[in-house]
Amino acid sequence: MTAGSSRSGAAAVESTAPAPGPSPQRVAAVVAAAARDAYPRIVGALIRITGDWDLAEDCAQEALASALQRWPVGGVPDNPAAWLMTAARNRAVDVLRRASVERVKLRDLAVLERGEPAPVEGGELPDDRLRLVFTCCHPALPLEARVALTLRTVCGVRTGDIARAFLVSEATMTRRLTRAKTKIAQAGIPYRVPEGAALPERLPGVLGVLYVLFTNGYNADGSPAFADEAIRLARLLGALLPRVATAGTTDLSEISGLLALFLFQHSRRAARRDADGRLLTLEQQDRSLWDHAAIAEGVAILAALDARASGGDGPYTLQARIAACHATAASASDTDWVRIALCYDLLYRVQPTPVIALNRAVAHGYAHGPRAGLELLAAARASGALEEYPHTLAAEADLTAREGDHARAAELFRRAADLAHGDAERQALLERAAEHE
Repeated sequence: MTAGSSRSGAAAVESTAPAPGPSPQRVAAVVAAAARDAYPRIVGALIRITGDWDLAEDCAQEALASALQRWPVGGVPDNPAAWLMTAARNRAVDVLRRASVERVKLRDLAVLERGEPAPVEGGELPDDRLRLVFTCCHPALPLEARVALTLRTVCGVRTGDIARAFLVSEATMTRRLTRAKTKIAQAGIPYRVPEGAALPERLPGVLGVLYVLFTNGYNADGSPAFADEAIRLARLLGALLPRVATAGTTDLSEISGLLALFLFQHSRRAARRDADGRLLTLEQQDRSLWDHAAIAEGVAILAALDARASGGDGPYTLQARIAACHATAASASDTDWVRIALCYDLLYRVQPTPVIALNRAVAHGYAHGPRAGLELLAAARASGALEEYPHTLAAEADLTAREGDHARAAELFRRAADLAHGDAERQALLERAAEHE
């Protein structure tokens, strides 16, 4: 064989070799992207048919695991979400076929074998995910259970990650999730979106869960992914609820207000810490690092609400307007504190909580002078509800420093640090104390 024929043979072998499949890294990225949308659809559809939360979650997780194994070899399908839905449905069929001794299981098996749930793109009932959200956020469940169940079932967050966020063991969180699902079954909590007058009654509770979820992710030592999930779910509610709400009977403006609030707050995420990981105040942050696209979206949402407003703002919209004043100010000194103080006055009328009273005092302190703020702070503390709250002492310290008493301000910052719940917050308060010593 000549050298030339050898090269020709090699070329022939190369031309007939199978093309390499997608890399595991690319497959993992595609699976993660598909799962963000498909996971709640899969779980919601299977729960709707079978009523079995564990089966639905297990089949959804097994579909994701199967994709990670098979797509690097067989290639990524044209419709990844539909592939995941079909894989989960087929797995549910297998499980029910082996265990179908009860009539209800036989019924579920028959439904699934006929092809239910329908394909993801355009075929399924549009409110399966809404059913899932409203069930996870049912007021019969404790608030912590609602948040955890939403993370696990709607967002697909791993139980271990949820446990770390709540500072408990994975076994403890598993038990809590099991108790929540058991209560849903035993109490007969309906798997549906409330209708008629029940919808506006239940909606604030759902938004409250998203607010807690976002706060958990936005806090100094929280999981940023939880804030991302809260934003995603707020968008989901805004997209799907108008399809099922009766026209004119349900005010959905607070969904938009909540999303705008999340966007304004989350826009500062990249600027909240310095290179050493220390928390920075608004005055210290590099505003060029803020997410100005998110700020612009929040501003547009509030403008749309203004264009169709028919009544007073709700608490989330008022908080969004406050956040907008901070987000749109060119510098800390340009912040419109008079408008912020006015918004807090309105917010306190509709939601007179101790924390809002505290923030209102701070706003008035910047708008009308530290003495005005300290007087409102003293009134807010009269009930005693704020005494173990580190931000109360931090607010008093800041206003006291602006009055010129730096020694007392340093002492108050140190006392606030003693009450802080996380290391980052504690360190930031100690640094504020050192600035005034």
